[in-house]
Amino acid sequence: EVRKEFRNVTSFYYQSAIDAAALQPSVRLTPAAILYSGKSPDQSHILRSCQYLHKELPVRIAHRINGFRNLPFIVGCHPTLLSVHELYIRAFHILSDFGPIRDLDQERQWSEALRNLLDDHKDVVTQLAEGFSECRKYVSDEILIKSFLDRTLTSRLGIRMLSEHHLALHDEKPNHVGIINVAFSPRKLVEKKADFIRGVCEAKYGAAPSVKINGHANATFPYIQPPLDYILGELLKNAMRASVESHLSGVGIPDVTVTIANNDHHFVFRISDRGGGIPAKIAKKVFDYNFTTSGSTTDDRVDGGIFGQIMQAEHTGPAPGKMHGYGFGLPTSRAYAQYLGGSLTLESLEGIGTDVYLRLSHIDGRSESFRI
Repeated sequence: EVRKEFRNVTSFYYQSAIDAAALQPSVRLTPAAILYSGKSPDQSHILRSCQYLHKELPVRIAHRINGFRNLPFIVGCHPTLLSVHELYIRAFHILSDFGPIRDLDQERQWSEALRNLLDDHKDVVTQLAEGFSECRKYVSDEILIKSFLDRTLTSRLGIRMLSEHHLALHDEKPNHVGIINVAFSPRKLVEKKADFIRGVCEAKYGAAPSVKINGHANATFPYIQPPLDYILGELLKNAMRASVESHLSGVGIPDVTVTIANNDHHFVFRISDRGGGIPAKIAKKVFDYNFTTSGSTTDDRVDGGIFGQIMQAEHTGPAPGKMHGYGFGLPTSRAYAQYLGGSLTLESLEGIGTDVYLRLSHIDGRSESFRI
């Protein structure tokens, strides 16, 4: 079975269909266009959404396959990266093999295939992190790797957001249009992530800092929550880890403070810890892929990786995957923030602590928003 599948993979490896699709530009949507495209009682909005994706996803996947083909040979041949490359080729074929979608019955079959693909691809971030961490030593061109990963990860985020949105149109979840939460509360999300990560932190270190929230804590507005789940999880994880590791006696661990600021055009999370800050000599590198402080401490209570194996709990949604010790958390979060039309910056007071600022634009059309 596996051999047969592998033969299939290699036989259509150079297929002209992928080349042709890769030449087409992708059609990007603003979140406002998705938000206001409206529901229709006859479900024609679901059919329209499916017809758009049926054309659009193979094009985007072909662009990614091209990215893999252009990697340096020694990197592209790495078994883990090759298996991701093949996942994309397989996805291209599965989605392209569907004929035109004319009715809701065909839409249902297509959506089922899409749901299975999202599941097959859920660990891609981890696989890329693993593969690149093993190939690093053969590649001197940092910029090439960074631009490949930035594009692959953000393109994957876009594909997943559009796909999850389409699948969520079926669900009629309260306060949601697809994956857009029309009454998104930044505070509720911070509380939810903080509870989860405090639990992990306590299991790992026997102690965890409290998380205090201030600023515009009662703000709500429409937003696409899943990418923020990922980014805020990473930022809180780093802040808690620094706080605990700089107070290993477990006594007097300082709070992590999250300040929320909301205005007409943007909203901002500032995550402040008193975890001793980042030494100047590594501060520049924390946004490099595969740069990790893992294992840099000798105290056996610290693994320096982000909470060790406990973080391997399954994450679901557009940015799933285990993220321990590969040094992918911050660069991926920054790539996502920029893709979402925002920024992620870091100010460290060495000897005191670190402030991280996540700035994002609103999606409800008051100023030019990002495109997915």
